[in-house]
Amino acid sequence: MTPPDRIYTAALVIIGDEILSGRTQDANLAYLAKWLNVQGIRLREARVVPDIEAEIVEAVNACRARHDYVFTTGGIGPTHDDITIDAIAKAFGVPVIVHPEAEAMLRAYYGDALTDARLRMARVPEGAELVPNALSAAPGIRIKNVYILAGVPGVARAMLHALDGRLEGGRPVLSRTIGAKVGESTVADLLAATEAAHPGVQVGSYPFWRGGEPNANFVIRSTDPQAMNLAAEAILKGLAEMGLDPVDGEI
Repeated sequence: MTPPDRIYTAALVIIGDEILSGRTQDANLAYLAKWLNVQGIRLREARVVPDIEAEIVEAVNACRARHDYVFTTGGIGPTHDDITIDAIAKAFGVPVIVHPEAEAMLRAYYGDALTDARLRMARVPEGAELVPNALSAAPGIRIKNVYILAGVPGVARAMLHALDGRLEGGRPVLSRTIGAKVGESTVADLLAATEAAHPGVQVGSYPFWRGGEPNANFVIRSTDPQAMNLAAEAILKGLAEMGLDPVDGEI
């Protein structure tokens, strides 16, 4: 029987030369992290690797050995430089095949316009399952604990939506935010003492400048709503006692 406090973890491998060159900004990491929190899974690691087979293989194998789940984004399109499927098949030591159900989806979607290039999107590592994609014809792919998603953010989110509630996880991570016009160094001791006094709670500080003055948002996270709220109230009280005017929410 799985312990109720079991922590499930995940890693994200972002694949693509365009990310590393700066030409494209990744938009999937933040969305995946928040989606995983709702599933009761913690995103613990993220890597960005180029379109080089050996580096994809190394990253996927390292991450799948350390985490319950691995997600990859990018490199599953119709062009010659989309090599994610081949690399992950190599990571698992299996051949690449054309999945009959994926081929049928593409033929129904494209009809006579289905080219050999587009048919590449039906290729999967042998033994893989399909992840539905309501936005376009090409599906995502699952092989054991690795989920292969599109790099295009809207398509990746459609694939994650199909996985809602389907992954085994623990309790979801809850959060509450408190904002104040203060430099984080001024309240560092308060934040550290609050976290230490409330087991199972994490307190993050996110400073920024506005109007030439220091501001910060403090995010309290926990799987226990009571512990989270007790810690939040302690921070609100502590900030008020310092003569500040904290906001129960983001500023």
